[in-house]
Amino acid sequence: MSRRVLPFVLAVALLAYAGARDAFDLWIARTDLPPLTVETGTEVVAHDGTLLKAFTVADGRWRLDPGPVDPLFLDMLIAYEDRRFHDHVGVDPRALLRAGLQALLNGRIVSGGSTLTMQVARLLEDSGTGRFDGKLRQIRVALALERRLTKHEILGLYLRLAPYGGNLEGIRAAALSWLGKEPRRLTPAEAALLIALPQSPETRRPDRFRAAASEARARVLARMVVSGVLTEDRSRAALTEPVPQARRPFPALSPHLASRLHREAPDMRRIATTIDAHLQLRLEALASRAAKNTASRSSLAILVADHRTGEILASVGSPDWTDDRRAGFIDMTRALRSPGSTLKPFVYALAFDDGLVHPETLIEDRPIAFDTYAPQNFDLSFRGTVSVREALQLSLNIPVVSLTEAIGPARLLAALRRAGADPELPGGRPGLAVALGGLGVTLEDLVQGYAALARLGTPVRLTARGGESTEPSAGRLVRPEAAWLTADILAGLAPPPNAPANRLAYKTGTSYGHRDAWAVGFDGRHVAGVWIGRADGASVPGAFGGDTAAPILFETFARLKPALDPLPPPPPATLILPNARLPQPLRRFRPRDALFAASSDGPAIAFPPEGAEVEARGALTLKVRDGTPPFTWLANGVPVALASRARETALPVDGAGYLSLSVIDAKGRSATTSVTLRP
Repeated sequence: MSRRVLPFVLAVALLAYAGARDAFDLWIARTDLPPLTVETGTEVVAHDGTLLKAFTVADGRWRLDPGPVDPLFLDMLIAYEDRRFHDHVGVDPRALLRAGLQALLNGRIVSGGSTLTMQVARLLEDSGTGRFDGKLRQIRVALALERRLTKHEILGLYLRLAPYGGNLEGIRAAALSWLGKEPRRLTPAEAALLIALPQSPETRRPDRFRAAASEARARVLARMVVSGVLTEDRSRAALTEPVPQARRPFPALSPHLASRLHREAPDMRRIATTIDAHLQLRLEALASRAAKNTASRSSLAILVADHRTGEILASVGSPDWTDDRRAGFIDMTRALRSPGSTLKPFVYALAFDDGLVHPETLIEDRPIAFDTYAPQNFDLSFRGTVSVREALQLSLNIPVVSLTEAIGPARLLAALRRAGADPELPGGRPGLAVALGGLGVTLEDLVQGYAALARLGTPVRLTARGGESTEPSAGRLVRPEAAWLTADILAGLAPPPNAPANRLAYKTGTSYGHRDAWAVGFDGRHVAGVWIGRADGASVPGAFGGDTAAPILFETFARLKPALDPLPPPPPATLILPNARLPQPLRRFRPRDALFAASSDGPAIAFPPEGAEVEARGALTLKVRDGTPPFTWLANGVPVALASRARETALPVDGAGYLSLSVIDAKGRSATTSVTLRP
């Protein structure tokens, strides 16, 4: 070739090369890439990042954000799948040439020539690998991906999309399901298994083809020794680790709360909570164990919060959310139930706040009626004159109804709402029965209200969402002095049998018909509540707050911390005096609008109690206390004993029916009771 022709040929060659290069670049630039944003399932996490519960993506696949991944796994993955991953531009010509020659010589595919980038291209489009046009498409997309994304981003897509059998996609879903752990720390054996599975995810599933999974893992480990990633000793040790035999369930801590938060924010990929994962685990175990000692269809709920911050630390909606027999799928921390006697402390706190009574004020526990409402004590007996402190600690009904009548039931409801609760009234105006549980509240409501008492009357909004404000939206519940006096009374209650003696301020409650058993309490930092009952509202014979819920409340605090935080000292203006030194109006409380009530020193029928049923055979013993003898007894208006100086009288009875008994003392003061005679 002449010297004149050579430059021309070179110029043509260079132009042809430049044209081909530009055409190739244009071909790559015009690549229609699939969406590069990969949907991952929502994760609800504890305050320390521990996964509480994860949710599948729309098509039912488990695909999660990879999060931190063990560096050893990444080193092994690149060494096994794509040694020149950090050097090539999406396609490794040497790997493709090697794979082609091996296929020609062996008549079958011996090794793949796909890079990790090409595998990501295939996964993004869910395309096959057996056809030439499919492989060409993967090459084109891989080259375009390398121009659009960083190596780190490409690797992140692989870690999200790699298939691991069934509906598992991505390293994190695989690690949680096959290994029961996060991928941030993996053994060489675990890493090798998770590298081998995506190559043939269905034929190497450990739960179905354990031998195939084991062999594939061994090949990866052998390659790692050749590549210098693992030593011979580490590889041999890894081979001794057992291969998983079954898929493990995904974490499901606080499932009711997690599901509710997910429903409230379905588009959020990560929902942070205030839940303490370790405490949640301990309390779920406690609930499960306690449920075994209750009726077969009974449920149980526990809620714990830090009342200083308003953060909910644990929320157990049922003993087992998969137990249909106990309706475990219902979150009983948010179910409306009758609170029984657990609202009584709020009545006393309001009465203290108004200056109506003091803990040492004397109050009457005697038969009394308010219009047509005549409350009875739980045991149908009366204690006569007691202190307000005793009335609350004994959970007497008549004194608290008298105080509710004085402050007004509507004010009690307003106070509960001010504390952050949301009580529901069955209908109409609130009556005096609200003090005894005649309304609907949730366990969360009660814990919310007791948190305000624990904070010396300052409400706080409880929340399980991380980062949310807990500033209350309402004003003070009661003055600090009133809240402290209430807490001091509750802290004086004896603990349940075998529970540690401590200063836990708590109250129990049992709703009408033994449908709900409650215990709610607090110390200087935490507040907790326990509910036991049936989700369908049916009666649970033998369910008492003091016998069933209170021991679990004390166990809850024992699992929360080794020792209770002390309650705060009394505020400076707190009046701490015995009854004799109280101002005269505070020494004895008298109801304002009762239709009839025994005078403080008048006679009271000690036996039979109001509403009792007695056998109508022989004689009925009548007993009177207080009052001034002699006494006159009347039965259905007819005198049966005149001028008796004895405090015990025998009344002959014969025949069933209704009997109204009255006693009149020397000063004309009287007391009345009604009983039913049984044949």
